[in-house]
Amino acid sequence: MSKDHNYIWNQCLDVIKKQIVGQPFKTWFEPVKPVSVVKNVLTIQVPNKFFYEWLEEHYVSELKMAIRQVLGPSGSLEYQIMVENHRQIGTKSPESQSTAVSSYPEPKMMNPFVIPGIKKIKIESQLQTQNRFENFVIGECNKLAASAGMAVAKNPGGTAFNPLVVYGDTGLGKTHLVQAIGNEILTLHPEKQVLYVSVEKFTNQVIQAIKNQTVSDFMQFYQLVDTLIIDDIHFLSKREKTQELFFNIFNHLHQSRHEST
Repeated sequence: MSKDHNYIWNQCLDVIKKQIVGQPFKTWFEPVKPVSVVKNVLTIQVPNKFFYEWLEEHYVSELKMAIRQVLGPSGSLEYQIMVENHRQIGTKSPESQSTAVSSYPEPKMMNPFVIPGIKKIKIESQLQTQNRFENFVIGECNKLAASAGMAVAKNPGGTAFNPLVVYGDTGLGKTHLVQAIGNEILTLHPEKQVLYVSVEKFTNQVIQAIKNQTVSDFMQFYQLVDTLIIDDIHFLSKREKTQELFFNIFNHLHQSRHEST
C-alpha cells in the first residue's frame, strides 16, 4: 500500500516549522503541494523554477532533515515545476546528485549587433537612490516579486528570471521595486552599467533616432548596458517599430547574459 503523500508532507512541514517560522514559512512552504510518495521518494510540486532554486539554495538542509526524519535515512525528494503552458518538468534534489530531466526552452536569438571600437563609458543609471529594498514594503501581494528581485540583484544575468517582468495594479510599488533592483546591483556590483528608463522616454528616443537617422548609434548605446530596466513596458504593445528595436536590444543583452527588467 502506497503511503499518503499529503500525510507525509504534513509531517515534514511539522519538522520544518521548528526551524522556519513566520513569513518565510508562509512564502516558501505553504504554496508547495505534495504529489506522490513512491519507495521513500516524496515528489512535491512548486510554482516555478525560481521557487525550486530558492528552496534548494536557502532551505535544502531543512528539507533534507525533514525528509529523513519522516521517511528514514533512505528518504529523498523530487520536484515537479509548473511552467506557463501547464506542462510539468521534473528534477531531483541535488542531495540525490541527479540533474534536471528537462529544461525551459531557450528563446530563438537573433544575431547581436557588432560594436567595433567602442570605448567603455560610464552610463548614468537614472535611478532614484531612495528607492531601495530597505524601505520597500513587502506584503502578501508582492513577496514573491520582491524575493525574485533580490535574487536578480545578487546575481544579475545568472538567475532563472532573465528577463524579470514585474506586473500588477497601479500604486503597488512596481517602480520602487525595479529601481531597488538597480540600486542594489550598483551597490553589490559597482562595475555594472545599469540604466533605468521609462517606456515613454525609450519610445521618444526611438522616434528621434529614426528621424535623425541615428538608429545605429541608439542601438550601440543600449548594447553597452549590463542591466536594462524599462518601466511600464506593456505600453509597447501597439508600437511596432519600437518593439522591433527593443527586441533586437533585448536579444543582444540576453545572449550576452545581461539582465533585463
